[in-house]
Parts: sequence; C-alpha cells; structure tokens
Amino acid sequence: QVQLVESGGGLVQVGGSLRLSCAASGRTLSSYAMGWFRQAPGKEREFVASVSWNGGSTYYADSAKGRFTISRGNAKNTVYLQMNRLKPEDTAVYYCAAGGRLVAASPASYEYWGQGTQVTVSS
Repeated sequence: QVQLVESGGGLVQVGGSLRLSCAASGRTLSSYAMGWFRQAPGKEREFVASVSWNGGSTYYADSAKGRFTISRGNAKNTVYLQMNRLKPEDTAVYYCAAGGRLVAASPASYEYWGQGTQVTVSS
C-alpha cells in the first residue's frame, strides 16, 4: 500500500510560482510512474503532468507545457511539480497519483492517489 501526501499549495498572484510536493509512505515510489492531476470546482479532474518510473520520460497537458515541470526527488520517494507563470485558470485542487511505470494521462492508469492540495491564483 502507498500513501501519498501533497503539500505546497496556497494562494499566489497571477504570474507567480509554486512548487508542489508529493511524498510517499508505505512503499517506495521508485517503481511507479507518477502523475499530477487537478480539479476545479464544477469541473472534471484533468491531467497535468506525468513522469515515468525512472524519470526518463515526462508528459504534459497542453495547458502545462512551458510553465510546469514535473520531477522526481533524489530521495526517490518524492515527486515535485514546479509551476511558474501561474494563471487564474490554474486554480484547482491538485492531486498526485502513482501507478504503472510509463507516463500516462488517464486517471485509470494510476492506482494510488493523495488527498489533494489547494492552489488558488488571484488576479
């Protein structure tokens, strides 16, 4: 069993930056692909970014390309999402997920989910 805990969310102004962290307990994340998803009020959960089990591949939603970077921590049990040039439309609860070994945009590809961290971008 893997428990995931996100942190790093908060309130930021348009154009600002945040770095989200996802820490695991129970089992190492090193054998899993990791993904970040987000859900805004009244909207479905959407894919943001994914990194393969060994960090060799990354994949981003069009909305995240050029602004967000997903990375795996040296400790292997942490995954980050660096978010730059934030926009009001980035406001959502952000979730990390673990599962499989290859990058994937479908929530069905992930087995474990965190509880989410709120990101609010104010204008």
